[in-house]
Amino acid sequence: MSTDFSLAQYKIEVSNVVRNAMPAMLYEEAVRHEVGAAIADSGALMVRSGKKTGRSPADKRIVEHPDSKNDIWWGKVNVAVDEHTFAINRERAIDYLNTRERIYVVDGFAGWDPKEQIKIRIICSRPYHALFMWNMLIRPTDEQLAEFGEPDYVIFNSGQFPANRYTSGMTSKTSVDLSFERQEVVILGTEYAGEMKKGIFTVMNYIMPKRGVLSMHCSANVGDEGDVSIFFGLSGTGKTTLSADEQRKLIGDDEHCWTDDGIHNIEGGCYAKAIDLSAENEPAIYGAIKFGTVLENVVYDKRSHAVDFSDVSITENTRAAYPIEYIPNAQIPCIAGHPKNIILLTCDAFGVLPPVAKLTPAQAMYHFISGYTAKVAGTEMGVTEPEATFSACFGAAFMVWHPSKYAELLAKKIEENNTTAWLINTGWTGGAYGEGQRIRLGFTRAIINAIHDGSLDKAAYVEDPLFGFAIPTQCPNVPEKILTPRKTWSDANAYDKQARHLAELFTKNFMKFQDGSSEAIINAGPRV
Repeated sequence: MSTDFSLAQYKIEVSNVVRNAMPAMLYEEAVRHEVGAAIADSGALMVRSGKKTGRSPADKRIVEHPDSKNDIWWGKVNVAVDEHTFAINRERAIDYLNTRERIYVVDGFAGWDPKEQIKIRIICSRPYHALFMWNMLIRPTDEQLAEFGEPDYVIFNSGQFPANRYTSGMTSKTSVDLSFERQEVVILGTEYAGEMKKGIFTVMNYIMPKRGVLSMHCSANVGDEGDVSIFFGLSGTGKTTLSADEQRKLIGDDEHCWTDDGIHNIEGGCYAKAIDLSAENEPAIYGAIKFGTVLENVVYDKRSHAVDFSDVSITENTRAAYPIEYIPNAQIPCIAGHPKNIILLTCDAFGVLPPVAKLTPAQAMYHFISGYTAKVAGTEMGVTEPEATFSACFGAAFMVWHPSKYAELLAKKIEENNTTAWLINTGWTGGAYGEGQRIRLGFTRAIINAIHDGSLDKAAYVEDPLFGFAIPTQCPNVPEKILTPRKTWSDANAYDKQARHLAELFTKNFMKFQDGSSEAIINAGPRV
């Protein structure tokens, strides 16, 4: 750690620059200077992220530049901004940083594989942001830090200062701008730390496919025999929870690359949801809530500083950020071989999809491109109904290329490594949300165990008449009845109607991807 580091090359003139401070110092800085910062009874640092308690995807912008313009999947996900507007926002961010008494710099790496690693520099004014990225980046040794040199990408985090909404291309006071040519990210108008993490992931999603490397929004773990499993899934499907398996080593919980050599984690830490966190249900994650961990937007007892993980009065998106080595069975370094199994997670609130299905390679591509889950949408009157969500590649918000680019890379990796793909539903059975029941976590874990120990490879299968995938008729420690969803509904006709409705939603969503998909992939969808 140094306190005399110069940022003059960015025209930042603050003399008190704290570089790569250790957690203890950042705790001290946070308690002194952060509004509302406190230390939990477990030792974690509790902070507030301001008005924004989640990402602002509608405010993300990418500079439209001749060198990268034709690579980018422009649209609602990747909104173009011109170089002049980027320069205005960059100067606004630097002007704000120049008003601060102290600046925090975190230099670290993205990617555990040295051959694919990039150097990242975070420049920010909140010690909370510095500690967050200290946890989420791969931390350099003292020798690596001394030889760090110039970074590959810089993030200017001036989130406490708003964007000027009258600037061309701005839709609010929040703006997260990325320039692949300048290799910079500028953050204005949001203090939510996850914007930095996902900014880096977006960069990796552009760089890696250029190298023939598949970047993935997934978790990953590895067994004692070296068998790797990767878990794709949107928020709330169990990606982090299911990959934290006491019988296996955790490679990472959110972002990975698949190279010609195997899998490696992009990050140096984990960013887990903290809502309803308990030692009983998620012992590994609960045990990581200790000194050095950042707890965002949690509610705690003012006297004891005990955290109430069930309290969502600030936000349902309470989070914990901690170094991956806080997980007792982490795979360090976070590198392993090629995946034996790919698990596509969905939380189907319609109660239609089975707890587990085996997919053909074409079906794997179809469901990967679809990226389906369902959330429960509520109204003020308390009326709820399932709402389908499709996010290409299980992470459309972070994809830069067209989804077919990532799908083609995944198909190539699956074929080269004889990888098996599975669809697992962690959502409802016996009816849709409000009528059926959520599939027990214990049953889902038993299914995952059966995949890993080979039991499901030996099972008998039946073909789903509508979706076409193969459903096992038996699975150890899982009731046979729930394996076939139609049998769990009291009204089979109601199930058929709901299943057809979901199948039609799949088909309608996939229409926008048909031009870039093969006939085999198109035919792998539901038979509507």
